[in-house]
Amino acid sequence: MKKYLYKPVFATAFVAGVLLTSSVTGIGATQSGNPEILFDKSRQWQLPYVPTDMVQSVDGQYIYILTDNHKLLIYEPNGNLKASVDVDPGVVAIDTDARGENVLLINKDRKTFSVFSVSFVAEVDTAGAPFKGKADAPVTVAVFSDFE
Repeated sequence: MKKYLYKPVFATAFVAGVLLTSSVTGIGATQSGNPEILFDKSRQWQLPYVPTDMVQSVDGQYIYILTDNHKLLIYEPNGNLKASVDVDPGVVAIDTDARGENVLLINKDRKTFSVFSVSFVAEVDTAGAPFKGKADAPVTVAVFSDFE
């Protein structure tokens, strides 16, 4: 198995109701002039730490949760914890940029706004694939050029 760098695309905010714990299982509410609202919990995950802020990528691939113990938890939509990253103690807010390429953090103690790129290493099975050079080379460059 060879390892390759995979860079996901991130983007704007996501409704927190999917992740945050709530005792509400269903609400039927009627407001004057507005139709009835049904608010049903479809999923709930137990988080290892107290969440303070969150954002989801627009493509829906990742959910980023900032916690009170200075961790950035990166989840997949199925609830699988993909990664955990330590952040500075002063970080109080998280978002993604408009193009979804970076995670944005606000640090109240340092009075800073920081932009972070997030990349994951992915296993790609190259067995049987055509190649040039030594089969046991420490690095393999995969080129995907036949996109139609």
